[in-house]
Amino acid sequence: MERIYTPDFITELKPNEVFVFGSNLGGFHGGGAARIARQKFGAVWGQGVGLQGQSYAIPTMQGGVETIKPYVDQFIAFAKAHPELTFYVTRIGCGIAGFQDSEIAPLFADAIPVPNIALPRQWVNNI
Repeated sequence: MERIYTPDFITELKPNEVFVFGSNLGGFHGGGAARIARQKFGAVWGQGVGLQGQSYAIPTMQGGVETIKPYVDQFIAFAKAHPELTFYVTRIGCGIAGFQDSEIAPLFADAIPVPNIALPRQWVNNI
């Protein structure tokens, strides 16, 4: 199976596809990919973690990179348990949260072999 990558811009999804975005723990989806998730893919205001509509929130605004890792691990386990879905991981944490791709990409190393998780191409190339 050929690796799929997250497109740079996602404007629509098929029924079995999920938009994975960076959130804050309060679920205030007001800007960046979180806003797109709320406007287009069913993200719920006030829910900062997990599946909601056709989106999945991973908190990135609560501290350093080490505080993001448990949520990434939780997401990877969720994706493995739901092989019927395809998850498109956006460049979480690399916008409003202020992290660099080089800081966040390694958190997703365990996602590389998971066939239903698409990552940004630049992350895969740097892991």
